[in-house]
Amino acid sequence: MRGLISAEEAARLAGEQGLDVAALMISLLPRAAKFAKPPVSQFYVGAIARGASGALYFGANVEFRGEALSFTVHAEQSAIANAWMRGESGVDRVAVTAVPCGYCRQFMNELASADGLTIQLPNGTNTLQELLPNAFGPRNLAVGGGLMQREEHGLEIDDGDELAMAALRAARMSYAPYSKSYAGVALRSSDGTIATGAYAENAAFNPSMSPLAVALSQLNLQGRGFDSITDAVLVRVDALHTSATLAVLGAVSRAPLRLISARNSG
Repeated sequence: MRGLISAEEAARLAGEQGLDVAALMISLLPRAAKFAKPPVSQFYVGAIARGASGALYFGANVEFRGEALSFTVHAEQSAIANAWMRGESGVDRVAVTAVPCGYCRQFMNELASADGLTIQLPNGTNTLQELLPNAFGPRNLAVGGGLMQREEHGLEIDDGDELAMAALRAARMSYAPYSKSYAGVALRSSDGTIATGAYAENAAFNPSMSPLAVALSQLNLQGRGFDSITDAVLVRVDALHTSATLAVLGAVSRAPLRLISARNSG
């Protein structure tokens, strides 16, 4: 399982099963939930996000035993980050096995496509605006655009190896309109698989998703265990992400973390 289904494959599967794509997304939720790692709550959540291309992206909740619950990756975050890291510029529909918590509703409100976002549950459908009325979001802080809007920060580093460059590419696309603390993480597993994560901020601050959380979710959706991590790189413009990245990485892996400072090429 690769954590995604192409638009063409989604259309084929829907046709074979006599479903529309929305119903197909609901039928796929049990598969998405199989990726969940909830050692604390034992509550398995799966999500499917439909990208602007029509491709379907899996997501699942991930908890880290022994670390603060605030580090948890929610399934909706996982699915949206999966689409984002694979090059999508927006999502228009998110299917989920359970009603989104307030944290996830706030996270999804940061999307550039939030105004047109549909939330689909096994027993019904709502718009995000219906689930989050009178919302606080980026416009309240005079920020245009939103998460998943194309970003390309002109960052450069001196290290040029493969893993460092992968982390740099993630940092360049990170979304940090409030702190400007652009950052990206790259993880290499024992079989050579590389998973990357970009930082995603939120107007409410707490629902922000760290670059390591995104990378760990990506690695999980690729079917790799966290104990398979052999190398990790954090590329950042300041020290904001250092302590949290060290703490969470240390909770799931013995891999060392390489810290690389980035500078703006402009």
